[in-house]
Amino acid sequence: MENFGIDDFLEMMAAEKGAAQNTLAAYRRDVEQFAAFAKVSDVSAFRQSHISAFVQKLSKDKLAPKTIARKISALREYFKFLYSEREIKDNPAANILLPKQKKPLPKFLTEEEIRRLIAAAKAHDDCRHRRTAVMLELMYACGLRVSELVNLKLSQINFRTGYIKIEGKGNKERIVPLGAKAKDEIRCYLKKDRDKMKKARGFEDILFLNKMGKSLSRVMIFNIIKETALRAGLNKVVSPHTFRHSFASHLVNGGADIRTVQDMLGHESILTTEIYT
Repeated sequence: MENFGIDDFLEMMAAEKGAAQNTLAAYRRDVEQFAAFAKVSDVSAFRQSHISAFVQKLSKDKLAPKTIARKISALREYFKFLYSEREIKDNPAANILLPKQKKPLPKFLTEEEIRRLIAAAKAHDDCRHRRTAVMLELMYACGLRVSELVNLKLSQINFRTGYIKIEGKGNKERIVPLGAKAKDEIRCYLKKDRDKMKKARGFEDILFLNKMGKSLSRVMIFNIIKETALRAGLNKVVSPHTFRHSFASHLVNGGADIRTVQDMLGHESILTTEIYT
C-alpha cells in the first residue's frame, strides 16, 4: 500500500489537522479497504466510478449511513491530500455526496419532570443543593449549553431589565430573557451562599463556584444532574443538553415563533431549530 501514499496522508492529518490516533486508525482502514476494492495499481488510476461503486457496495452490505459517511469523509480527505501534493491531476472524490442521515429527535423532559428535578435539589437546604436548584432553573429558563452555564458571569445578568447576555459558540452573543422565578432564585443564591464565599483570583465574576472558589467543570455539572435525576426518581438519562431541548420544545409547543426560538438558542441555521417542530 506504500505506493498509494497512505502513510504520508496520515502523517499530514496528524501534523496539520491534529487528528487523534483513533481517527487516524479509522482513516487507514477506510482508505485501505477502498484501495483493495478498487484493485488499481497506482493512485492515478482511481476514478469517481470506483468510489461510487464502493459506496454502493457499502449500502448493499447494509452499513449504517453514519459509517458510510465516515468512510466517504476519509476518502475525501485522502484524495484532497493527493491532489494538493500533485499525485493526481483530478480529484475523483470532489463530487461524491455524503448519504443523508436521519437526525434523532431531541430527548426532553415534561414540565412535571422539570419540577421534580428542581424539587429534588431543594429537598436539602444547603449551599450545594441550593446552587444545583439555581443551575437547573437557569438551564431550563434560558436554554443554556453546559459551557455557557459554567462560564456565566454575574456581569452578564441584568436584573433590572430581566435579561442575560450569553456568550455562545464562536464568541457569538445573544440576549435571553430571564424569568421572574429564575431571577429570584439567583438573588437568593447570591445572598445566602455566593456572597459569603471566598473567590479565587480570576473567578470573582463567575456565577457558579465550587468550594475552592473557582468555576465548576463540565463533568461536575453532568454528575450533579445525574445524581439529582436519581433522587428525583426519573428513569431516563438526563444531561445538561436535555434542559436545552426541553426549553426549546416547550417554547415551540407553547406557540413561540420558530425564528424567536432560533435566536434564543443561538442556532446559526433555522434548520437546526426546526427539529423541535
